[in-house]
Amino acid sequence: MNQENCDCARCPIPRSERSCEAPLGLAPAGCPTEIYQELNQKALSLLAEPLCREFARQAACQEKEGYRLEEGHTVPIKPRLLEIAEFAGRMGYRKLGLAFCSGLYREGKKVAEFLVGRDFEVVSACCKVGRTPKEELGLDDGDKLHPGRFEPMCNPLLQALLLNEAKTEFNILLGLCVGHDSLFFRHGQAPCTVLAVKDRLLGHNPLAAVYQLDSYYRCLSHR
Repeated sequence: MNQENCDCARCPIPRSERSCEAPLGLAPAGCPTEIYQELNQKALSLLAEPLCREFARQAACQEKEGYRLEEGHTVPIKPRLLEIAEFAGRMGYRKLGLAFCSGLYREGKKVAEFLVGRDFEVVSACCKVGRTPKEELGLDDGDKLHPGRFEPMCNPLLQALLLNEAKTEFNILLGLCVGHDSLFFRHGQAPCTVLAVKDRLLGHNPLAAVYQLDSYYRCLSHR
């Protein structure tokens, strides 16, 4: 474990035996649960803010209701789409924002219809909104997917501003590109969650590559 920065992703302790999971659990050198207790107290102090506390409380309740116990085992019972709708309802949100990729228009339409069917008001904005040419970014024709043609840039900043203008209470991201999603997170004012992320090759299931880093996708580990 890194002595200067937390490195939980490479913890050598089995999950059920870790300090972060069990009161008498084991901790490798550099374990943040053990050596950053003051920082944890600072994190807990943030829960003094009522909205933050309620948000965290309802998220914990939503997590629990995503499972049922069956013969001592936890069994998942709800898809993320339903959990998002339920969590929004728990928080008393009625006006939801949906920022989606134009390549996922059909999916965006279905999500919006699903949410409206559960009595939410939905404000949606696709990534190409604004019709701003890619040249605005300093790109030339060779940087386009289809040289010689007009191509609008993805515009997560306008997506965020539109949802801010509508005063959405909770925003949902659907399929925004790497980087574009980051800009939306930074400039959107309402709390935000992600329904699905962009992965053009793997049908928007990026974990498929992770699961096969030791087999079919081991080539990704070599530069």
